This record gives sequence, C-alpha cells and structure tokens, in this order.
Amino acid sequence: MKTLTLSALLCAMMALTRAAALPDAEDGPGTEGSAVQEESHVVKRATVCPNDWTPFNGRCYLFVQQPMIWALAERNCHSLGGNLASVQNSKESGVIQAVMTLSNTQNQIVAWLGGSDAQQEGHWFWSDGTPFHFGQWCPGQPDNAGGRQNCVVFNFRDAKCWDDAACDVQYPSICVREE
Repeated sequence: MKTLTLSALLCAMMALTRAAALPDAEDGPGTEGSAVQEESHVVKRATVCPNDWTPFNGRCYLFVQQPMIWALAERNCHSLGGNLASVQNSKESGVIQAVMTLSNTQNQIVAWLGGSDAQQEGHWFWSDGTPFHFGQWCPGQPDNAGGRQNCVVFNFRDAKCWDDAACDVQYPSICVREE
C-alpha cells in the first residue's frame, strides 16, 4: 500500500512539474497577428548557504579550524556537501581571506585549499574538478621541497600567498560548495 501511494504521489508531482514548465498554449480573443510574450511558469527555488557558510558568487565557503591532513580535510568537506576550496580569481581569494579572518582571531593562519599535484608532479588540479588556471603562489613556489610537497596551502607567510606543502601535515581548511 505504501508503494502504491508513493508511486501515485511521484506521478502526480511529475505531471504537475511538466504542466508548470509548459507555456500556456491557449491564445485569448484578439491575439491573432499580435506578438504574444510567453510567460514562464517555472518556479526557481531560492538557494542559500547553510548556517556558518559564507556566500559569494553562487558558492558557499566554510573555514574549518580543526587541523587535519589534506586527505582528511577533503573527506570532511565531502561530508559537509562540498570539497576543499578551489580558487578561480583574486576576488574569490579575497573572500576566502575574509572568511578566515572572520572565523578566527588570528590574522595569519595557514589552511588547506583543494589543490594537489600528487598524481603527477607539476600538474595541479582542484579536488572539485574545476580547471586550475589561477594561482597566487609565493615567490619561488611551488618548489616541491624534499620531493614530497603535493598539496596547496593558503595564507602562507606575510604575503598571504600559496605554498606547496606535504599533504600529511595538519592544517585547518577551507571548504566550498555550490549554493
């Protein structure tokens, strides 16, 4: 009985969704030969970031103060519905800096981003799958010091630039998810 009720409810929702998405096919009197502007009946659901997340440009950011190695930080971001943050431009970098500043009393704290070249040295990728076209590397970085620096940290040194670091070091992190 529950399956039948669920199936009927699902069919009704699908029919209503299709009906709402179709333009009104009826023309009223006096519309012949005149331009009729179609009106969309599709209702977009308002999206917002979850509590404690900061919105910017369709994405939500969260500073996680708990230090973790890169892989655990990525897994933690997954459990929250996102990834370690990718950075696409300087405005986004500024937003992440502001999120970190608002979330802790320390102005200078290093944190994980979602960048890695662990699969192939020198070929950086973002864990959320976005292209890695923007970088804010510190002078001389990335340098893969010791042959084991494959993950990106944010807010390095006074310049608050990026560095490559060993992925097994524990740092706080920045998560990102879509609104």
